[in-house]
Amino acid sequence: MYQPGLKGIIAAETELSYINGEKGELLYRGIPVHDFVHNYSCEETAFYLLNGRTAHASELANLRSKLIAYRNIPSYVEEIIDVLPRDLSMMDVLRTAISSLEMSRNMKNYEIALNLIAVFPTIIAYRYRSINNLPRIQPASDNLNHVENFMYMLTGEVSKTKAQILEKYLILTMEHGLNASTFAARVTISTESDLVAAITSALGTMKGPLHGGAPTGVINLLEEISSNDRIHEVITTKLANKQRIMGFGHRVYKTVDPRAEALKETILKLDDVPKWIELAMETEQETIKILQQHKPNQQLYTNVEYYAAAIMKTLELDPELFTAIFSSSRIVGWCAHAIEQLDNNILYRPDVKYIGKK
Repeated sequence: MYQPGLKGIIAAETELSYINGEKGELLYRGIPVHDFVHNYSCEETAFYLLNGRTAHASELANLRSKLIAYRNIPSYVEEIIDVLPRDLSMMDVLRTAISSLEMSRNMKNYEIALNLIAVFPTIIAYRYRSINNLPRIQPASDNLNHVENFMYMLTGEVSKTKAQILEKYLILTMEHGLNASTFAARVTISTESDLVAAITSALGTMKGPLHGGAPTGVINLLEEISSNDRIHEVITTKLANKQRIMGFGHRVYKTVDPRAEALKETILKLDDVPKWIELAMETEQETIKILQQHKPNQQLYTNVEYYAAAIMKTLELDPELFTAIFSSSRIVGWCAHAIEQLDNNILYRPDVKYIGKK
């Protein structure tokens, strides 16, 4: 049976996440993702996804100490980053830097995973500050958690509120089934390649605008709308021109993306909700009404990218960083899937239907 893009084809079994697109449910190893947002830290969620259980106090302390120890990037990787063209995209830089990392053959994949999770934010921050002619900020030694340290290396400041907002986003996007980049990681590791190669494959896939680049498109959309009285005009014009409305619709969810709902709740809890967010919420409501009128047979609602854009805009982060920050979260899911693949491995080798001349 031929299915373009393998749509609907089950290619793997997993214990990592469950998605019910009809009901708008997302579970991490059986637990609703909302529980992690409200009750778990970034480190605790990563441990749970990688190990399948909650961490004891000593295990969590050990995980945190390892993430701190692995924060620094090797000097040879810094040299590679420094000689890359200044106009190279952040995703290209991240992919190149990660692919150059040397891991000891004696390291277990779990240890390599922690190394990769820890070093992603440092690479992103190092490159960002370098191309913007800002002095490099060394990773904090022990007084900041994973997300606080990321914000500190990027901005030179530690805002507990902003760090908590970013942490919730990172938790919500750590894992999401067999998406394109996760599939790429599993295909690579199924050849019995190494974990670094698998993550490099995932990064190359994540770079694509149909996968990891959507939040930037949402910001462009909202900037084009600019005010509530222009929502109807802009959306209907785009639909008439058969243009995609960025941030709406999902391959899996046929109702509101639960991650989008959680991000919206996070933003609404702020003491001072930015006017930009008010525009985003008004645009969401109006656009859903318009889509229901113009595409009554399709169930199109806001997806995670829509409110991811709102989060990034609220945190005043450069749009160039969006997909890379997304990757710094999804690295947990990529590693967990790659390790799971090796536990019961079979080489991915689908058939292809020949339609050429005979």
